[in-house]
Amino acid sequence: MRGDFREPARCRPDLVIGRDELLRAAREQLARGGSVLLHGPAGIGKSTALRALASEYGTAARTVLRCSATESESHLPFLALADLFGLVADEVSDKLPAAQRTALESALTGRGESTLQRDGLALRLAVLSVLRALAAGGPVLLVADDLQWLDSASAELLGFAARRLGDTPVQLLCAVRTEGQEYDRHLRASPPDTLAVRLGALSRGQVSALLDHRGYTGLPRSTVRDIHRTSGGNPLFALELGRALAENPTPPRPGEPLPVPTSLRTLVLNRLDLLSDEARRTLLVASAGARPTLALLHAAGRDNAEAETVQAAELGLLATEPEGPAVRFAHPLVSAALYAEAPAQERRAAHAALSTAASDPIERARHLALATTGTDPEAAARLAEAAALARDRGAPSVAASLGLLAARHTPADDEPGPDERRLQAAEDAITAGEVDLARDIARDVLTRATAPADRVRAWMVVIEAAGQALGDVDTVYPQALADAGDDPGLLALVHYQLAWRGLVVEGDFAEGREEAAHAAELAARAGDRRTELLALAFQAQTETLMGHPDAPATIKRALKEPQDPQVACHHNGAGATRYRWLIMSDQLPEARSTVNALLREVRRRGMVESEVHFVRLLAETELRSGHCGRALDLARESMRLARDSGIGEIPSAVLDSLTEASGGDPERALALAREAVEQAEQAGDQMYVSRGLTALGHAQLVAGDTEGAVSSLRRVRELERGLGITDPARGRWHGDLAEALVRTGEVDEAQHLLDVARAHALRLGRESVLGVLDRAEALVRAARGEHDAALAQLTSAQDRLGKLGYGLEEARAAFALATLRAGRPAPAARLGAAEATREDSPYDEAARLFRRCRALPWLRQVEAAAAASSVEPIAPAAASEGLEGLASMERQVAALVMEGSTNREIAARLFISVKTVEATLTRVYRKLGIRSRVDIVRLAAARRAK
Repeated sequence: MRGDFREPARCRPDLVIGRDELLRAAREQLARGGSVLLHGPAGIGKSTALRALASEYGTAARTVLRCSATESESHLPFLALADLFGLVADEVSDKLPAAQRTALESALTGRGESTLQRDGLALRLAVLSVLRALAAGGPVLLVADDLQWLDSASAELLGFAARRLGDTPVQLLCAVRTEGQEYDRHLRASPPDTLAVRLGALSRGQVSALLDHRGYTGLPRSTVRDIHRTSGGNPLFALELGRALAENPTPPRPGEPLPVPTSLRTLVLNRLDLLSDEARRTLLVASAGARPTLALLHAAGRDNAEAETVQAAELGLLATEPEGPAVRFAHPLVSAALYAEAPAQERRAAHAALSTAASDPIERARHLALATTGTDPEAAARLAEAAALARDRGAPSVAASLGLLAARHTPADDEPGPDERRLQAAEDAITAGEVDLARDIARDVLTRATAPADRVRAWMVVIEAAGQALGDVDTVYPQALADAGDDPGLLALVHYQLAWRGLVVEGDFAEGREEAAHAAELAARAGDRRTELLALAFQAQTETLMGHPDAPATIKRALKEPQDPQVACHHNGAGATRYRWLIMSDQLPEARSTVNALLREVRRRGMVESEVHFVRLLAETELRSGHCGRALDLARESMRLARDSGIGEIPSAVLDSLTEASGGDPERALALAREAVEQAEQAGDQMYVSRGLTALGHAQLVAGDTEGAVSSLRRVRELERGLGITDPARGRWHGDLAEALVRTGEVDEAQHLLDVARAHALRLGRESVLGVLDRAEALVRAARGEHDAALAQLTSAQDRLGKLGYGLEEARAAFALATLRAGRPAPAARLGAAEATREDSPYDEAARLFRRCRALPWLRQVEAAAAASSVEPIAPAAASEGLEGLASMERQVAALVMEGSTNREIAARLFISVKTVEATLTRVYRKLGIRSRVDIVRLAAARRAK
């Protein structure tokens, strides 16, 4: 019987969110013929995973048996057995002994009085016999959900059979609700080879993706963060919270909990009625506290906290630490539901008690605000002070929340006013990476603000929140300029943002540089050192990328005292500009120490946006240094941070692509690069269209798509001409394009490209770029037949790159050198005695260097080349005689094939068409009695042996 177990396609997208690794193991187990037990807490997604796996693997089974137990029916004996065998028992009943058949029919139909006590052995053997009989006709897949509710009789019978199936092609795919390790008893009732897979909590990014998929889109990231925290990463709880928010027309204010829907309140609070009123009030105080302890509860007036928390723990509401003072709820949702269930007056009372009991001034201020209604200047001032303290501690997200609470309690005529405090909260939110919250605050302020300073400040937040999609806020700039009037301080802010627009939207480095210089001058006139430093850093950055001679002097100006501590470590500050100068000037150790110091500082300050960028820059440094494994880990971390925060996704995707191509998966590198290009084009970011295409061209080169690499990198060349970028150290794509052009036979274009890049590299002193250009130029020379010159240039390039610390580029030079030597080795006198006498493969050095770098995609290429060069040779006599019988053109074509040239490359070298090359090769094959290019390579090996 072919099982009909199909789940609608809508379930599948939920499955892949956060479950790829776990379900890959389950799929591998099922593909091997094994069984799988999925387990985890309620709502974690076991049933969804079970349905999808059953749908996927049910097609390979002849028979699919299914049951899904419920708590209300768990007392009915043999019910699960009836679900499983009810439709198939007749198919095999005639194959069972009479006693087994009678016992099974009685159990399945309820006719008679079959019990495990009376017919135990017959029933056990009957279940085993049925499964074996079904399996005789083809594989059987048994799918059982909610094993914890399986009636005890069915569970006993299935466990007996499962332990005795042996090699019978019967697989079990089951799911059971567990909280800890109690799945062991279910595992003992499964086949011996069963794989237990625990489904755990989703990450914040995965919860965000799940909410988006279910249509709960547009939620602020701060709200998604609260949903993730409250749900504990449980997908069912997260979706219910998302639904409640979608149905609630008034979102919760800062400091307020999320609305908990009735469905979840019932689920987690069904034992709350068993608590005494006093114990319930104690738990309410604990739910209101940030880090509740018994000492805190005592200080808040809960005298019997010990006994009341013990009672709550016995009911499963609390999980107190065995050796510690902390009071921990069994699940974050218990705390949220308890708080949401309490009347507003009781909540305020709990916060009032905590406003004096808490030891931390930030906590005291927060509780005071939540215990206060209406405006209160004293509460507002304390909250503003707490926000400043949180900012200094490196907690800008907390500062933003406190700032909004301060604004709520600030009287309209106070100084500073409520809008000024809201704007400070918006700026803190930007620092924390909560751009949606910042944008909403700024837009709200703009609906009523009239003061130019408040309006311009709000416009700046709107622009900052746009990230790289600056084209989406084009209408903001004229409004901001109009609001700024002739105030130099306000104009400096606007012109600084116009500098970014010139670079990102217009793709004009010169315009960006001019706007930044103007902004720095205006800021200096207004005494705004912070904006002056940011503008100078931007000016220095554009000059560095342009190869402008003023770059070093501008960097010095940006680094002069006095410095603003926050700007000094900002990703657009002078420290980051200095890093870029160091890495473009080949000072890798100093660049690494610089970016590490910046990363430590922004993490200390809680500057999420800067953290995303500095993790990426550290990955870039490690990649340049040839530490591909370390670079890959950092790039993936940067990508996760970027996606979780919605900041810097395009730059992170570009760098992740480059590291995947060098040390990971070239296919993933291609996908990431294409994603980056598409997003940059949608955002109108010309600079990152160029960067994305650079990564795409590199990935295509590594993947063997030479023509694709040429197309992508030619676009980069045109874009950088339009952007005014002349420094070849900016994108470092020139060597890749030249190598790809040589492979496609366009040698003259490759040489011209190298000549232009070399002139700029010499002018700017870019030593590592010159080494890469030398490597590429050696390939051009080899293509022109200048083998001795090519060998010498490659040897020099490898040495130069190694001394500069560019491990990956050194290895690529060694690979090119090995390929050239393998195709046409130099005489022993020229190589030297050590190289002439060695018996190792010419690829050994390249393999060693790539292995040291953990550059796995490149290492695979080396191994393939080495394997191709070690084919068995044709007999020397036959080889010699065959080659001598070829015509002149045929010998030239054959010789180029022996060097590893493609048909296109041969056509370019000999100034003939590709069709002529193909026709000539056909004649060569016929004359030599061979069938392919591989046989010509064997002829080359024979000539070397002779």
